[in-house]
Amino acid sequence: MNTQALKDYFSGLQRRIVDAAEALEGPTGKRFTADPWQKPPGQPLGGSGVTCIVEGGRVFERGGVAFSHVSGGALPASATAKRPELSGRSFEAMGVSLVLHPENPYCPTAHMNVRALVASKPGEDDVWWFGGGMDLTPYYPFAEDIRHFHAACKTALAPYGADTHARYKKWCDEYFFLKHRNEPRGVGGIFFDDLNEGSFEHCFALTRAVGDAFAGAYLPLLEKRQHTPYGERERDFQAYRRGRYVEFNLVWDRGTLFGLQSGGRTESILMSLPPVVKWRYDWQPEAGSPEAELYAMLEPRDWV
Repeated sequence: MNTQALKDYFSGLQRRIVDAAEALEGPTGKRFTADPWQKPPGQPLGGSGVTCIVEGGRVFERGGVAFSHVSGGALPASATAKRPELSGRSFEAMGVSLVLHPENPYCPTAHMNVRALVASKPGEDDVWWFGGGMDLTPYYPFAEDIRHFHAACKTALAPYGADTHARYKKWCDEYFFLKHRNEPRGVGGIFFDDLNEGSFEHCFALTRAVGDAFAGAYLPLLEKRQHTPYGERERDFQAYRRGRYVEFNLVWDRGTLFGLQSGGRTESILMSLPPVVKWRYDWQPEAGSPEAELYAMLEPRDWV
């Protein structure tokens, strides 16, 4: 299978999202730094990519938009655990993964990922699948912002089946859940994995629809909230809730595990971690406080 079309789309999507985020930073903000990388020759797994990073920006305290392309002679254990028939196949895995952490606590954090994997074996048909999604993690939530984000997700998936959005929203609610805390990471979005239903072209188109919808789903929320005044109380709570983000990524996230097991670049894989984080022992928000309002809105619901 020729994977050049995949590579062209994913690398182009990275450029478009970086351009849109830099436009939001404005002329007085920070530019993203492009950090190209390539695995040294002679290793069992090859790979290359570009990690675009911004830190200490006018809007983004930290943000990363990464394109990676990893290949090798055998799939890692994390990819074959549920599909042992793929063991021993060579593979190519590529995609775009991003996390944007604004400084203002009234601006939510967002994550988006779109990816594809093609596994090959001489004399047999290629096996392929797509995955991805996006989700929103607010600290001081606004219902209209959450509705906007979910509506953009629903619109993106509308051409791909009447029940697709509902299934992928439920999947997202179940996936981005901290089992050890018994609470959601944020207010959800959409998530899908191992997508190979129908033709390759159909699944690729659905994946593109998700990737292309991200900027319109998320960046308008930052435009609206970036100048909201805040103080130390809001920053402190933001740092506390960011701890949940770290816990999920390091304990539960399949993408992090796959990246590390497949020999991906560690700095690029862990770019999702926020720069300022706090933990407290058995802390609970005060009843009726703005912080308690967040917990009341985390429960999954139909936002659109």
